[in-house]
Amino acid sequence: MTRTRLLTATTLALTLTGLSAGAVLAQSPARNFPLPYDSQRGVFSFAAGLERSLPAVVQVTTLGVSGGPTTGQTEPTAVASGSGVIIDAQEGIIVTNHHVVEGGQKFRVDMTDGRLVEAVLIGSDKATDIAVLRIEASGLSQVEMVDSDTLRTGDLAFAVGYPLGLDQTLTMGVISGLGRSGMGDAVEDYIQTDAAVNSGSSGGPLLDSRGRLIGINTSILSGDMGGGNDGIAFAVPTRILLFVVDQLRATGEVARGQMGATLGSLTADRAVEKGLGFVRGAVVEDVVPGSPAERAGLMRGDIITRVQNRPVANAGSVQATIGIVPPGTAIALVYLRFGQETATTVTIERPSAGTVQIGRNAVEAWGANFREVRPSDGRGEAVGALVAAVEGGSLAARQGLVAGDLVTAVNNGPVSSLADLGALLGGDGGVTLTVGRVGEDQPVTVILSAPD
Repeated sequence: MTRTRLLTATTLALTLTGLSAGAVLAQSPARNFPLPYDSQRGVFSFAAGLERSLPAVVQVTTLGVSGGPTTGQTEPTAVASGSGVIIDAQEGIIVTNHHVVEGGQKFRVDMTDGRLVEAVLIGSDKATDIAVLRIEASGLSQVEMVDSDTLRTGDLAFAVGYPLGLDQTLTMGVISGLGRSGMGDAVEDYIQTDAAVNSGSSGGPLLDSRGRLIGINTSILSGDMGGGNDGIAFAVPTRILLFVVDQLRATGEVARGQMGATLGSLTADRAVEKGLGFVRGAVVEDVVPGSPAERAGLMRGDIITRVQNRPVANAGSVQATIGIVPPGTAIALVYLRFGQETATTVTIERPSAGTVQIGRNAVEAWGANFREVRPSDGRGEAVGALVAAVEGGSLAARQGLVAGDLVTAVNNGPVSSLADLGALLGGDGGVTLTVGRVGEDQPVTVILSAPD
């Protein structure tokens, strides 16, 4: 098609819609399109909002001593690299991921203006994969934050970091999901985005279209054995981030409570079994006698549908809320029992260190919940006590115990039932668990020692 015929066709199409070509061209693009327009350059661009935040994004290098023979003269070398973002310029506070700084002895921060400064680790939280560093430097920039509860699926999102050994890199996508969980034993309420996040971008910010912080990039879901980007990445939302950072800055650690209930996710199979027409919620598997959950009226089989006026997608939704409130906080719950919806309030309590709590159908100890093996667990004729859930950040989680493990012995004493487990876990000393783990040919040993 010639240029003349192309223009004629375009004019005709515009005329059919009630507009002339001249009228459209005469109008300002900024009024026609809901996108930021740079009239000086004649292009659509988000640069104006984002450029204010980019100087606050830094590269974080973790220094440590690798395994093997060392001498007293061995200097720490780079063992990990990631990204971070300055949230308080006056105090030099940087947020990054726990897994970026884990095991580090020293920390180095590279800024966009070329400065290289040492950082001090204030504290980190494995359950949320958040860590806080502090640097001493002048002329710092910081990001503006926004409440992640205001986000909507379909919002534009920008990931910033230092991926794959490159300099600062900006990628764009949309928020493709909210409230994501189920990726591990942690406090999870992730923002899901298709903005490209690769190795080295961990700990960097996820920004909205105005350059405001909405989350910290923490992981990707990849079908590639090499860990390549498949368009699904997860970020810790500011709702969780602020709680963790405030506690780390104040005390260097995060204090969490518990409500004394074992929770499972409402799957399609379980919904059909219960005669329900929905698959969103957290099923109460068991309640510890005398616990806050029991005092709040919760019973085995209840289905929690809302927590703090937020809809519950699965067990992770409840755990994410409990995991970001200090002990003593009252949490509003709505649950379903025999088709009847009921509201209650449960007051979160500080867990008792090393205490074994034995419920009607479950045992809770070290931050792990155990129950009897069921035929539906797919363990055949195996006997023992199944790990139903592990609380993020608990001793059990830190020592590597995972949901699905089958405990067959405690301190070499055989476990053939939940009652055996409860009896053998008694006492304040440490215990050694022998567990069968899916995918492992040999039994796995997990050592749990009582906190000092």
